[in-house]
Amino acid sequence: MVILKPLSTLLVITVALLSLLRPVHSPTYTVGVTVGLVLSLGGDIALLFEEHRKAFAVGLGLFLLAHATYAVVFTLLGRVSPWDVLSIAVLLGVGAGFYVLIRSNLGRMTAPVIIYMLVISAMVSRAAATLVSFTFSAAQVAMILAGALLFYLSDGLLAANRFWKPWRYRRIGLAPYYAGQFLIALAASYFVP
Repeated sequence: MVILKPLSTLLVITVALLSLLRPVHSPTYTVGVTVGLVLSLGGDIALLFEEHRKAFAVGLGLFLLAHATYAVVFTLLGRVSPWDVLSIAVLLGVGAGFYVLIRSNLGRMTAPVIIYMLVISAMVSRAAATLVSFTFSAAQVAMILAGALLFYLSDGLLAANRFWKPWRYRRIGLAPYYAGQFLIALAASYFVP
């Protein structure tokens, strides 16, 4: 697992960078997503040592920056619309419900986890905003939104395992994580003239 996690993320980074070889591509999207993926790679490496509080905090910080990077990219290439209010309300409701579930076990991680939840929710909201963007094709919108939601699910599973109820099959959260990252990276190759 120690080599497979970072290697898997390196493969996803390669998927994003291959879009630069296509005749029609968006350097803004590819570079932005690649920066997010490199930050995620750092988070993956830090979380290999998640039993250490400091390593977990570093991983959390790097993933927070990755989500913020994705949110900026989706915002730069997307649009702001009245629908943003709905996505934000839904995500805040889900986040508040999840917080109630895990809050008793957060301790000193309360503020960092709340900030993280807000940033990942902003990323998913900005991914949803691609629905009304003229920049992205329908295929890209589907990939970006599904990717963001899978990443959100994966982080929820990780947080539930750490702060609510640890379970034996916690590695199952890696499936939506890598599927989400892959879809966000793959969307870089679907720009049309």
